[in-house]
Amino acid sequence: MKGSTTAELSQFADDVLRGLSSTPKELSSKYFYDDEGSRLFQEIMKLPEYYLTGCENEIFSTQTNEIHRAFANGDNAFDLIELGAGDGTKTAVLVDHFLKRNADISYSPIDISQEALDALTEKFEREFPALRMNAMNGDYFKILESLRSGDGRRKVLLFLGSNIGNFSADQSVAFFRSLREVMSDNDLLLVGFDLQKDPHVIANAYDDAAGVTAKFNLNLLTRINRELGGNFDLDKFTHYANYRPFEGSARSFLVSREKQTVRIDALGRDFEFDPWEAVFMEISQKYSLKMIADLAEKSGFTVKQNFFDGKNYYCDSLWSV
Repeated sequence: MKGSTTAELSQFADDVLRGLSSTPKELSSKYFYDDEGSRLFQEIMKLPEYYLTGCENEIFSTQTNEIHRAFANGDNAFDLIELGAGDGTKTAVLVDHFLKRNADISYSPIDISQEALDALTEKFEREFPALRMNAMNGDYFKILESLRSGDGRRKVLLFLGSNIGNFSADQSVAFFRSLREVMSDNDLLLVGFDLQKDPHVIANAYDDAAGVTAKFNLNLLTRINRELGGNFDLDKFTHYANYRPFEGSARSFLVSREKQTVRIDALGRDFEFDPWEAVFMEISQKYSLKMIADLAEKSGFTVKQNFFDGKNYYCDSLWSV
């Protein structure tokens, strides 16, 4: 990522060393989103196979009145804080509706990509000149503490796009508990969950015909080359994804096409790859309604209301503390 600090690069190096030294090898999906990774993910969201974006857009477009009623706090005043905002396209639908209903709102998008934030800010300032905005660049885990507020205004935290699916069960609970700690009793949390469905539909979403998801995964090797002095040859790796119905999880891997040695100068290490050795890249959990309710309860929340698309592929779940 452009502008990475020394501490961020050191953490990146430590995580790559740990991941490539483990058995089986793995790389953390949180490093997908440098500027190019964020751009590729915007491309993924427009793919015909990637149904998640369309489902969430449908919910926001057709149920804006219900969502506004759930957010409105008597005085119709609340602050929207979006974690991992991306290009903000879906949120713009809500913001447009809220402003037309004369809601007293502010919007604080948080994203790890400055490039994505710059594009979002330019778009929102053009479309919503009256909107109060405070864009924040960085890892939202590190920005959570700054979300604390004693002014009594309701905060509505948005964690959309089924990003929670990339966390393990324990990480999900820990993450939501961290959010709970910076939220007041009157605050709300809206979380996007991809629901369990036809396994073929899910599998295709993570292995698109155009190969954009493959480029997205391979871009992490490019980032290692650029920031850590690696010499990965991307042509020697292939992307593979599958879906496990028993677990309700889609998983992505990069697989070495041949026996090879990769040097990473910043680590002072060579890493050996056997033919067809897999590197685990990402998990994308799919949820049942019971799993969502259990996750809310374990994290200190109550499910206030669920919003579904027409196919019941997707759920935006609104939680109160």
